[in-house]
Amino acid sequence: MPGAPTAIEDYVKVIYAHTEWQPQKITPSALAARLGLAASSVTEMVKKLAAQGLVDHRPYGAIELTADGTALALRMVRRHRLIETWLVQHFGYTWDEVHDEAEVLEHSMSDRLLDAIDAQLGHPVRDPHGDPIPAEDGTVQRPDALQLALAEPGFAGAVARISDRDPLVLRHLAAEGIALDTELTVRQRSSFGATVTTPSGDRELSDDALASIWVIARST
Repeated sequence: MPGAPTAIEDYVKVIYAHTEWQPQKITPSALAARLGLAASSVTEMVKKLAAQGLVDHRPYGAIELTADGTALALRMVRRHRLIETWLVQHFGYTWDEVHDEAEVLEHSMSDRLLDAIDAQLGHPVRDPHGDPIPAEDGTVQRPDALQLALAEPGFAGAVARISDRDPLVLRHLAAEGIALDTELTVRQRSSFGATVTTPSGDRELSDDALASIWVIARST
């Protein structure tokens, strides 16, 4: 949907992102919480999105993107993640700083400039947090990754993705030497989280940190 208003772009992007790494569909109340808006405002916007053929939604039910809604969401996700990658690789931003900047730039940057950035970066397939960058044709290469919170003691693998929802968690993990592709092994569980072994030593990770990390099992 060329020329879609900023609010519409933001809504479909959040709806898409909600189910990208887990199967539960998003509800209006969850969407309102993610966007920081009143439930009544979200309800009205969802009605508009449905009228434009971007979502399917029945009262009191979950919200699902249509084919058109998914296409628009992938376009915005591609923009957002390419911009985040660009800011980290060429402007010295850290991974906990790029989200808000990308939120602004993604709506104003021309397709020509975005394509030039993509080429300059070498057509990356993931952003600084490990989230897949959709190709120009909308295809997505998502790794078969497991949330670390679900990994049992003895699990060994590499970090494939770290959620960017909480900048404090990102800063904490960076300080602990945990980033994309970091090899780790789950040693033991505790009431607050788990102990994991990394190349830089054992690390105690909280439940919040474990829930923010996705890992790919090491091949045996």
